[in-house]
Amino acid sequence: MKHFCIRFIGILIFAGVIWFAGFCLFNLKINSYRPDYETKTDAIVALTGGKNRIAESIRILNKGLADKLFISGVSEKTSIEDIQRAAEVKALDKSKITLGKKAHNTIENASEAFEWIKSNNIEHIRLVTSYYHIPRSLQEFKLYGLRKKILPHPVYSQNVPHEWWKNWGTFKLMVSEYNKYAVVYIRNIFVY
Repeated sequence: MKHFCIRFIGILIFAGVIWFAGFCLFNLKINSYRPDYETKTDAIVALTGGKNRIAESIRILNKGLADKLFISGVSEKTSIEDIQRAAEVKALDKSKITLGKKAHNTIENASEAFEWIKSNNIEHIRLVTSYYHIPRSLQEFKLYGLRKKILPHPVYSQNVPHEWWKNWGTFKLMVSEYNKYAVVYIRNIFVY
């Protein structure tokens, strides 16, 4: 029994070290993303979840860095006008914006975006989402067959400081996002 307890404690310590190392690497990765305001893509795919994401995607569209914008995860009754009001930015050409109203989570965002990308013959997309959400989003898009070229475009928020260790709420958010990413990453290893 004593040997079993020692082994079990050793396994827990080893798993904790692996988890913490992965968490540190995850944070290095998410803080390395930089917005690219030079490269033009066929389309922008924005994932809802914060007003900064939508505002940034509309600004990029207005700059002419893509010809189309797909916003995934919009609630059923929301219009483009509602989106503009909430994001506090106006689209120069609303006809270039499509609202996806089927998705309720990141898995469904990838599926919904895939359908739109396929039906519009898109080859190269800019994926706009929060910087800490990019790794998991890329894994979900990979699972749904989106092998197209994806340019990650991080969005930063004053409510989510880079120094996550100084804020309990941000620390919990980063731990939660890392755990979700790890699960998706491991799942994709077995799928491919």
